[in-house]
Amino acid sequence: MVTEISIQEVLKKYFGYDHFRGRQEEVINNLLAKRDTFVIMPTGAGKSLCYQLPSLIMEGTALVVSPLIALMKNQVDQMQALGIEAGFLNSSMSRGEQEMTRSKVIDGTMKLLYVAPESLVREEFVGFLKQCQISFVAVDEAHCISEWGHDFRPEYRRIREIINHLPHVPVIALTATATPKVRLDIIQNLKIEDANIFITSFNRPNLYYEIRFKINPFPEIITFIKGHMYKSGIIYCLSRRKVEEIAEVLNVNGIKAVPYHAGLDPLTRSKHQDMFLNEDIHVVVATIAFGMGIDKPDVRFVIHYDVPKSIEGYYQETGRGGRDGLEGVCVLFYDFNDIMKLEKFMKDKSVSEREAGRLLLYEMASFCESGTCRRKTMLHYFGETKEVEEDVCRGMCDNCRTPKEMFDAETATTYALQAVQQTDERTGVIHLVNILLGIPNQQVTISEHDKIPVYGKGNGMMEEKAWKTLYNQLIVGNYLVKDITDYGIIKLSEKGKEFLNAPYPIQLYVHKNMEIGHKGDDGDYEEYNTYDEILFDKLKALVRTVASEKKVPPYVVFSDPSLIDMATKYPITMPELQNITGVGQGKAAKFGAPFIKLIKEYVIDNEIERSNDIIVRSTAKKSMLKIFILNHIDRRTPLDEIAEIKGISFEEVLENVEQIVHSGTKIDIDYFIEDLIDEEQVDEVMDYFMTAKTDSFEDAEKKLGLDYTMEVIRLVRIKFLSDMGN
Repeated sequence: MVTEISIQEVLKKYFGYDHFRGRQEEVINNLLAKRDTFVIMPTGAGKSLCYQLPSLIMEGTALVVSPLIALMKNQVDQMQALGIEAGFLNSSMSRGEQEMTRSKVIDGTMKLLYVAPESLVREEFVGFLKQCQISFVAVDEAHCISEWGHDFRPEYRRIREIINHLPHVPVIALTATATPKVRLDIIQNLKIEDANIFITSFNRPNLYYEIRFKINPFPEIITFIKGHMYKSGIIYCLSRRKVEEIAEVLNVNGIKAVPYHAGLDPLTRSKHQDMFLNEDIHVVVATIAFGMGIDKPDVRFVIHYDVPKSIEGYYQETGRGGRDGLEGVCVLFYDFNDIMKLEKFMKDKSVSEREAGRLLLYEMASFCESGTCRRKTMLHYFGETKEVEEDVCRGMCDNCRTPKEMFDAETATTYALQAVQQTDERTGVIHLVNILLGIPNQQVTISEHDKIPVYGKGNGMMEEKAWKTLYNQLIVGNYLVKDITDYGIIKLSEKGKEFLNAPYPIQLYVHKNMEIGHKGDDGDYEEYNTYDEILFDKLKALVRTVASEKKVPPYVVFSDPSLIDMATKYPITMPELQNITGVGQGKAAKFGAPFIKLIKEYVIDNEIERSNDIIVRSTAKKSMLKIFILNHIDRRTPLDEIAEIKGISFEEVLENVEQIVHSGTKIDIDYFIEDLIDEEQVDEVMDYFMTAKTDSFEDAEKKLGLDYTMEVIRLVRIKFLSDMGN
């Protein structure tokens, strides 16, 4: 056992610190005593030191299993800068570089060797390890072991079989995010049942969490970044295409940004990472891999353009903000349609993987839609279920900063808990909600849960999502607990059982439907973050007047998202109006004059100071694609052939054609429609849109029935909007 003094000396000599943070010293002493160790610390709490420091004291080389080349490079660079012999083995190295690293490990001069799990499990690598003296094995980002973790890697589940080839060596597993279920999975897979577990609170008090409607995010993102100029930030997207698009949009709007995703070559990725670390640029737009293990303490904002696949993923990614304990703003743009898209992407996975992914997705949706404190919800998700003090958030999330509407939930809570009790605590939230709503689906009828007393009692009280939100609040409030051995199953807590025995008044948050374009009782859109509501109402009235004069439905003139954008940016010239979402040169010329006049008068009367910063300039690439599509439509090229020629999906062609039409350009796709759709069907869909209050696909599909596919409705709607509005 190494003395406390020598540990302190190493800490000061190599790392420059006078004191350990949190539980670092306990972890290090446990590992130095050659005991298995499990460390759960939030990002920025100093996990890496827990294995880096012991490697300098123990004989031999510490083997660090790490999932990303970028992570390895970053940490090895740091170690070498501190005078510590460290290296990595991965596919980015030449044969000569690999041999040099191997020889340093064999002769014992290298203290830390980073390796990817894919390399670790190769037979030749096992032979190499047998020639080395390994001091211990560190499994970094250990959540990758679990299928219930947010970044599952199948190779991680084979780490134990490789460790078995070595003489007895201690194992240290480390992660920033692990629910109780994931923790159990890690321990069982690595066979470290006797490990000492060190958990630091997941609370990051300096991070502010906010969820926004994802209606027209580009202006908001640009405005936000320009309000945080010269501060470092990360924007996360789920697709490479969107990463490239947003990076381009930011650059043409005067914000220096670079993309980062797996589709870029290693040299470009490394260059962009270094530009961000060295502050040559301040914004990186990336897929979720970026930032894992990156030691940049002063990231001041983390924006999610797309909803993450799990709460764990969200916590991990937002955790890259404010690692120095100072300001960190986390903004997520949420649209339930993104949840449904992610669910569709899982169609090729196994049944068990689909079910696991679906549960994680719907927990994420519940988190976004809940009126409960974001921080408390996350703490409970990660197993911090003890009663936390009332001011744990201190107004550092949108739900705590803005008071939410409450309702008397005693009856609803009673039904919700009775549903858990009467199903013998063996089901999950989705099934319980179906029981309360009286939905006789296959799962409900096979289990005979349509015969229990509470069946159907919730029908008419609240909608499906409101019941799901209520269950989420009951979990956060400790009335219910999650079964860590059977993911997705919830059980009654002692508090929940006491409530059922003697119900009492309880206030819960009213569910706030955050789906894009969600409408209130009067048909208007619900309040949206920053727009001028008075101006919006005036514009809405003007739309109805113009629509009546032109004898077209109001949405043909300008849609509500366009009016919201006008009530945010106050355009007072034709060029400015053409930069409004859904408005182009044609539509501005046809309908714009009275709207510009109204907005100009409103700005003068109310002494409004306008800003040009949020006029979003489009990228040349997007414009070129639309020009390409328009040229081929002029040549009467079938739309599916345009997709094939350009190497894009038919869906993407339709999206671009819709944008072209919404912007006011008249097009003729009759040649394509006539070959595909009966004339009678075209007339019926055209008649529907002439009298409909909205141009919603979903509303049209419900009204028109199953004889009309979504594709038919979209194509005829394009024709309708072009003929009537342009």
